[in-house]
Formats: sequence, structure tokens, C-alpha cells
Amino acid sequence: MTDRPHAALAAPDRPAVTLLRGAALAVVGALVLAVSAKVQVPFYPVPMTLQTLAVLTIGALFGARLAAATVALYLGEGLLGLPVFAGAVAGPAYMMGPTGGYLVGFLAAAALVGGLAERGWTRGWPLALAAMAIGHVVLFATGFAWLALTLGAAKAWAVGVAPFYAATLAKTLLAAALAIAARRIAPRWSVG
Repeated sequence: MTDRPHAALAAPDRPAVTLLRGAALAVVGALVLAVSAKVQVPFYPVPMTLQTLAVLTIGALFGARLAAATVALYLGEGLLGLPVFAGAVAGPAYMMGPTGGYLVGFLAAAALVGGLAERGWTRGWPLALAAMAIGHVVLFATGFAWLALTLGAAKAWAVGVAPFYAATLAKTLLAAALAIAARRIAPRWSVG
């Protein structure tokens, strides 16, 4: 027998609470991604948004599995036609458009940065910056490859990578700072 009469009742609820917490975080994260898509500088064919900052920060804070689930939820919303992307439209046609590679890259980068955060890469500046830089490389690699299929490599580089250098550097620094700050302010809620 246990000293705590309700201990047996609490144990089965733990997985449910964990699942509920994860679902709530995924919904909040998907909302953050949708809002970050609307904060943009309208370049064509790829707008400059705050999405990469959101994706990398979600990865660092949520860990690999929850970050991937969050981005998958966001992409699913867009696939269904909800107006969550940078453009005024959504749906399968939008996802197959010029930004499709970046959208796929969001999923890969969130999972990768989340995995690195779980291994302690967001504890200090050098590794946190490296994690965010690697996440950006993954994002740009998939986006560039997608654009290169239709525009050719030179044009894809000119419109899909080159205009974003300064903003990417700033977002890499900011994402690392947010991840480190979150670990220090709320270590209980941080991964890694």
C-alpha cells in the first residue's frame, strides 16, 4: 500500500497530461508560424518572413518530435487551405509553388534543431549558433533545390538565397539568443 491514496489514480493520467500539453504546444507553435508568415517583406518569388526564426526557435524549445509535429500541423493547415502561409492563398497548389521547398525544409530544420537541442546544443552560444546555422542551411538547401528545378540554379540562387543573407544572420543570432534565454529563464520547460 502507498502513503498517497490517490497515487494509483495519478499514474494513468500522466501520459494523458503529457499528450494534452504536447497538443497545446503544437497548436500554439502552429499559430506562431502562421503569424510569422504574415510578417514579411514581399520579395518574389520567395518572400522574406519571420518563419525561419519561428521554425528554429520551435525546434530549440520543443525538441525533435514535438517540433516536427508542430510544423507538420502547420503544413497540414496550409494543405487544407487555411490562410497560414505568407501568400494570400493556401492549399496544394501553393505548396507546390516556388516556396514549396522551404516549407519542406521547415519540417526537416525543426526536427534537426530540436534533436540538437535535446543533445545540449542550446546551453551556450557557440553550439546554439551552430545549431541555428545548420537549421538555416537545411532550410535554404531544400528551398534552393526546389527552385532550381524550375528556375535553374543561377536564378534560384539569385532569388531564393542571395537576398536573404543579412536577415538570415540576424535570425540565426536571435534564434540562438531566444533558445539560450528560454533555457535560463525556464529550465524546466526547455529541452536538452
